[in-house]
Amino acid sequence: MAGNDDNKPDQDGVFEAMTSITSFFEMQGKAMRDMFAQAMPGAASDNTMPMGTEQFAALFPDGMKTGELAEWAKASAELQKMWLEFVTHQAGAIAKNPGAGKSLLNPAQWLMMSQSMLKQLPTGAMEAQGKLAQETLQLWRGVFENFVGNIGGATGNDGDGNTMQLPRKDRRFADPAWREQPAFALLHQTYLMLTEYFQKAAANVDGIDGAKKKQLQFAVSALSEAMSPDNFLLTNPVVMKRTVETRGQNLVRGMRHLITDLKRGQLTHTDPDAFTLGENLAATPGKVVYETPLFQLLQYSPSTKDVYEVPLVIFPPWINRFYILDLTPQKSFIKWAVDQGITVFVVSWKSADETMGDVVWDDYIRSQIEAIDTIQDRLKVPDVHAIGYCVAGTTLAATLAILAKRGEADKVRSATFFTAQVDFERSGDLKHFIKESQLEMIDNLSPTGYLDGRYLAATFNALRSKDLIWNYVVNNYLLGEDYPAFDLLHWNGDVTNLPSKWHNDYLRDLYRDNKLVVPGAIEADGTEIDLTQVKTPTYIQAGREDHIAPAESVWRITDHFSGPLEFLLAGSGHIAGVVNPPAAGKYQYWIGDSKASSLNEFIDGAEEHPGSWWPHWRDWLEGQSATRVPATGKRKPGGRSDTVLGDAPGSYVRTR
Repeated sequence: MAGNDDNKPDQDGVFEAMTSITSFFEMQGKAMRDMFAQAMPGAASDNTMPMGTEQFAALFPDGMKTGELAEWAKASAELQKMWLEFVTHQAGAIAKNPGAGKSLLNPAQWLMMSQSMLKQLPTGAMEAQGKLAQETLQLWRGVFENFVGNIGGATGNDGDGNTMQLPRKDRRFADPAWREQPAFALLHQTYLMLTEYFQKAAANVDGIDGAKKKQLQFAVSALSEAMSPDNFLLTNPVVMKRTVETRGQNLVRGMRHLITDLKRGQLTHTDPDAFTLGENLAATPGKVVYETPLFQLLQYSPSTKDVYEVPLVIFPPWINRFYILDLTPQKSFIKWAVDQGITVFVVSWKSADETMGDVVWDDYIRSQIEAIDTIQDRLKVPDVHAIGYCVAGTTLAATLAILAKRGEADKVRSATFFTAQVDFERSGDLKHFIKESQLEMIDNLSPTGYLDGRYLAATFNALRSKDLIWNYVVNNYLLGEDYPAFDLLHWNGDVTNLPSKWHNDYLRDLYRDNKLVVPGAIEADGTEIDLTQVKTPTYIQAGREDHIAPAESVWRITDHFSGPLEFLLAGSGHIAGVVNPPAAGKYQYWIGDSKASSLNEFIDGAEEHPGSWWPHWRDWLEGQSATRVPATGKRKPGGRSDTVLGDAPGSYVRTR
């Protein structure tokens, strides 16, 4: 789909705005260096060192002599050796494959998206903001001088020995080291002040529409998080202390982490050796009972003597691995559902490769119908319950509409949607990535017919960059800490590739043009889609803090379906709001009038309940059909006379 001239990036506007921002922060940096030079004897006012020699020496442990350089020299040699080895490795890789030089971890590639949004920022406003910020900085100079006068430039305490309280707080600067040295106290307080100021300025800018203003706010937030002083060695006192205490070994470990991530082209969040599929993740017993080039169908072994007659098929999103619903046994929704007496089937999608360059949305819809038909035939049942999670829920809505149009709606007894959208008018932060220029950039990243899943992972990480990018830069690259063993983060980093044709059509037709809610605007598998024809009993779950599929957007399913609906609002977000087992005793959920005219009206009259919403969903599902049958025959996959293709979790989940 070709873009019009209005969608083309205004490069002059981008660089004009970025030059204004860069100039401002350069001005800020020079003013602060001059201030340090005046307030701290011996401090350099150039770029060589952010602290005076006396202040840096104060960081060394008691009894350590600054002249003991042997261990420092060793650390330096190790860093140099590792980097030279990496450069040699990269040179060889690029010689074999020129595309290998395009690192997925290059911040410039991802910040360009944010920078392109800044073209709407008026240059004149930036100049006025810079002037005001400079005046405010002078005020901070007085605060800084008072700080030095009161504490002697050393302790960060008041006269009574209590920790000095500063106006702004942020958990990134919670360590006392940010207050023990006046330079760092002023540095992080100034950063927080300026970040707050620019965010308010972006929110109040006039002359642009609401969507572009949200893009601008997102861009300012992303850039301000990247500029935080805790992200850099020489402006982070915690890292400097750790460097002195370990004689630089934290940097050696951090360099090792960084080089590993650069080689694999992806940020690491958790210990890569802590989990093994089929052992301590995705370990619920089951079999692969059906396979196509696009998916494997898994059936899980019953754990009860009797099971509900109507089986359940779960369609997870193909932008992630299915085992988000089968993490450790304590967190597994699949295991919990099996233990409730539900016969559970799950579709495990294949990660895209060169053979899937022509796969489009129609193929995923046909696959959902094929999975339903296969289950019906396998168990000799007239219908199934279906769950669609995220993008697979969007697809399930289209599947239901197509079945209704064809007179086959009775194949699905009920449908459940986990954080799924059909109306994308208010679809959250991902809309910041669907300008035509950005879509063209994504096209260029898919020359072989599929989009590398690492790019999508980086996009999702960018939506929460403070927690999913910069936190790990500090902890693992600068502080040199080991990675934790965390099942959810292991899953988050287990990326899948996407068919590029499907991905482009999805972003343009649904996210940008919102065609799914226009009856007959799109068709799939030769059938027009009209969501108003869906009369299947429906359960809708949304996450109150979901930034990927905002609750307000998920709620809009109620405006388009025509059948009985049950809407539930869960605490937390896109993942934790779904994966919340009853035994954990966490979060809460709200139920109320699903016929309310808006989400706000629903919330106003809703009743809060503590803990997991899973039992509420089970009771609703039982209300659709409570009949039970013995767990015999093909209800037990892999039994006598039942040919299966292997054990769960199957082979597709392991493909990269």
